[in-house]
Amino acid sequence: MMNETIDTIMSTKLITLTPDDTLGKAREILMTKRIHHLPVVEGKKLVGMITAWDMFKIGKSADEYQHTKVRDVMTTKLATLEPHQHIGAAAEVLMEHLFHAIPIVNDEGHLVGIITSYDILRYSYNKEYPENLEKFIPENM
Repeated sequence: MMNETIDTIMSTKLITLTPDDTLGKAREILMTKRIHHLPVVEGKKLVGMITAWDMFKIGKSADEYQHTKVRDVMTTKLATLEPHQHIGAAAEVLMEHLFHAIPIVNDEGHLVGIITSYDILRYSYNKEYPENLEKFIPENM
């Protein structure tokens, strides 16, 4: 079921940060875009990731975020996958390490996408259920 490649379901329209951006900018993006993971890049090269959890666990105030650089908080040791790997490999990494997102990079280490636990859940749901469920939903719901 999960033998298709990651590039068929990964998100490619990414919002990224640079190491010199502030946590204030990260916080604003996380809150307004309702996302939980922000890849950090230098040019196109993935150099880290910052998450909503990273922001929470440092225990700084919103005011302090304006003076703290992303580089000081970002995770730099990342699990990555390549776009041609199977969705099942992504599911395994997510479950094994309790991650919720994996950056997808090409051979040069350039960020090309991200796959999240939600992407895999949506993929599995769409495989299991027909596209048009209206015929199964009672009119009074």
